[in-house]
Amino acid sequence: MQRSQDWCQLKVGILEGQKSNSLHTVVNIDFPANILIGTLFGKQYRDFEVRSQEISMTKSIYKNLKRKIILITLIVSFTPLLVLGEMIYYQFTKVYEEKIEDQIIHMARAQRNAVEVFLRERTTILSTIVDTHNFDYLKKQENLSHIFEVISKRVDGLVDLGVIDHKGQHISYAGPYDLVGLNYYQQPWFSKVLDRGTYISDVYMGYRQMPHFIIAVRGHEDSRNWVLRATIDSNVFNKLVRTAQTGRSGDAFIVNRKGIYQTNPRFHGGVLGESDLDTKLFGSDNMILENKKIDGKIKSYAGAWLKNNEWLLVISHEMSEERGGLYATRNMEIMIIFFGCLIIITTTVLTSRTMVRHLEEANARIDEINAQLMQSDKMAALGKMATGIAHEINNPLAIISEKAGWMRDLLADERFKESENFKEYESSIFKIEEHVERARKVTHNMLGFARRMEPHLDDVDVNGVLNQSLELLQNYARLNNIEIKRNLYSNLPIIASDQSQLQQVFLNLLNNAIDAIGKNGLIEIKTWLEDSMIAVSIKDNGPGIPSEHQRKVFDPFFTTKDTGMGTGLGLSISFGIIEKMGGTITLSSKKSAGTIFTVKLPIIIPEKK
Repeated sequence: MQRSQDWCQLKVGILEGQKSNSLHTVVNIDFPANILIGTLFGKQYRDFEVRSQEISMTKSIYKNLKRKIILITLIVSFTPLLVLGEMIYYQFTKVYEEKIEDQIIHMARAQRNAVEVFLRERTTILSTIVDTHNFDYLKKQENLSHIFEVISKRVDGLVDLGVIDHKGQHISYAGPYDLVGLNYYQQPWFSKVLDRGTYISDVYMGYRQMPHFIIAVRGHEDSRNWVLRATIDSNVFNKLVRTAQTGRSGDAFIVNRKGIYQTNPRFHGGVLGESDLDTKLFGSDNMILENKKIDGKIKSYAGAWLKNNEWLLVISHEMSEERGGLYATRNMEIMIIFFGCLIIITTTVLTSRTMVRHLEEANARIDEINAQLMQSDKMAALGKMATGIAHEINNPLAIISEKAGWMRDLLADERFKESENFKEYESSIFKIEEHVERARKVTHNMLGFARRMEPHLDDVDVNGVLNQSLELLQNYARLNNIEIKRNLYSNLPIIASDQSQLQQVFLNLLNNAIDAIGKNGLIEIKTWLEDSMIAVSIKDNGPGIPSEHQRKVFDPFFTTKDTGMGTGLGLSISFGIIEKMGGTITLSSKKSAGTIFTVKLPIIIPEKK
């Protein structure tokens, strides 16, 4: 009969002997090609190389996700923190500088009042002398000296005292200098005294050729004007002004409207020297003026006008010194923000790692579920394929077995016994029958795998099933010098399960353990309760399963045994049986450290019979 193109021909040949008259048997087997090729030689669900690429891509995705989470979280956290810190520092700086300015202004006002009081007291004393004594009395040297002596005991800061007539002639003098007879008519201050009545001069050199300033009061008698003049002690006056100096960089001095020093500044310049201040920048009231010096330091200047706005009392401070507290606060804020950022970074990194790890674990669980689903799909597909192949192979195997029996019968004839190739014929027939039986076992396992019958529920003692399985394999293990240790939990409950299928699973696992060890080894069997499950572990000290093979051990026809030593269906059948029972079967293996297969069965209490 002609076959269509979607069927292929499988030739099973059994060739024995090397001579020309050797027995040759060839059997043709037809079955669906798409099932065989698609299942055995098709694309694998979990190819190792593809899986490696997927793992690499997954790690890259999670790495990028973690990096983005950390970056976004840090940006969202740092932006308001830094903006808030900057705003707080800006506001604090503004308030702090205003406070410094207020302090300097207050000092300037207070010191101006002190200087005004100093000058007013001495002006009042001179006015009192003029009002209580006439010109004729004061022009006598002894009278003026007596008055000066009395005044000096009560008030400090006066260097001398002198009387000048209306022509500017110095009539009498009490003091350390020889000024009698000198004429002051051409002095700028003389005409101003006559015009104003009282006058406080700027610092000038005068006849003494040294910087000083005077307080003068006009007297009037017999239609004539005269002047009582006193020189102010520069040391006392400078000391009074310097009391407003504070800190290492503070300074206090007086300048006139032209910016000429009237007292000695602390650092640069001297009396009658030009200052670098533009007095026009100072209004009628106090104000703050900041000037940047050549050395880069910023000084704050507070000015207060006195002496009818002719003198400007200036107090200066370096802002860096005054801002010491501000810098300390800034450093503290920086430290707080730094440690806050450090805490945020640490928390963000740890939280992101935890979050991504949970995602990875969830994804791994999903992958496991998908793997189980794919395994179930493969099992279903393999079941259909196995049914077709097993039926197609069983028929030719029956014919081969029948023909082999017929040939054995022929060998019983006397003519064949006398043949010189009789032994070879007999050996070939024996091997044909041996391999037919082996093929029959394979198809039998395939049919058992394909049928996947629902478990038949019995009252099962798991420890008892294990003991029965061990009895079947005890001699096999003893011959290979393999010791079997049991650690069976004595209080395992009786469960409703399929005893025969469960025994098949345990026999498969124990056989695999013995084959993995080979000779001279140890197998440990342990049972215990774990939540609502009965757990069974079968551990061997064999060479272990390579990591690249561990994902394939439950795949049908996959085996690490030598050719002819296994069909690769034992673990896949066991996987299907345990899955049908609602349990799980897993493995843990390390190279050169052995393998552990763990079976977990649900505790289902049998119904009362």
